[in-house]
Amino acid sequence: MNKLTQLAAAVALTVGAVSATPVMAEGSFSANVGYASEYYFRGIYQEESSASAGIDYTNGGFYVGAWTADVGDGLEVDGYLGWGMETESGFSFGIGATTYQYTGEFDSEYNEANFYLGYKFISLEYSVGEQGDDEAAGILEESDYDYTAVTLSHNGFYGTYATWGKDFDGDFIQLGYDTTVSGIDLGVALILNDEDTGGGDDDEALIFTIGKSFDL
Repeated sequence: MNKLTQLAAAVALTVGAVSATPVMAEGSFSANVGYASEYYFRGIYQEESSASAGIDYTNGGFYVGAWTADVGDGLEVDGYLGWGMETESGFSFGIGATTYQYTGEFDSEYNEANFYLGYKFISLEYSVGEQGDDEAAGILEESDYDYTAVTLSHNGFYGTYATWGKDFDGDFIQLGYDTTVSGIDLGVALILNDEDTGGGDDDEALIFTIGKSFDL
């Protein structure tokens, strides 16, 4: 699950931060492509390596977009929309909705509402959703979940502590750095999972990402 560019992947980031933009008379389109040495979403292992691509439309504080990534057994295809703003004092807030769909038998669908608050270098994300059942993917009943993440960031460095709740369990810490060199987005992140999160071979993962965004 997830939009790598909103996570910086979590490098979604996750950090799923809402970007606030000035009110514009006309909207703008952008596209992005990327690659991650390992694909983790909110601390959960997805795929050994993954290429991705997405497209976004923004107008004022409104945004809508789609993002897709290789998950081995087919594609993950995400759709999202929402609205967010930032005040001159540095306070930011936003609301949105995201759906996660899969073309193969990798997983079932997820649908969630997203809420964001931030002030200068600290941000809070809270998402609440439902995982659908999918017999072909081995998921026999629906599940409810929520996800809470607190992120501190400064000059490209960030640290996130996050936890899953309701029918899902698990906590993780993510430490990373993102930068742009000659128009290329580069990132590195260390993920530290507890025993209930992860899903890969280890409770620790060092991830490298590279990407490029384009105005359309």
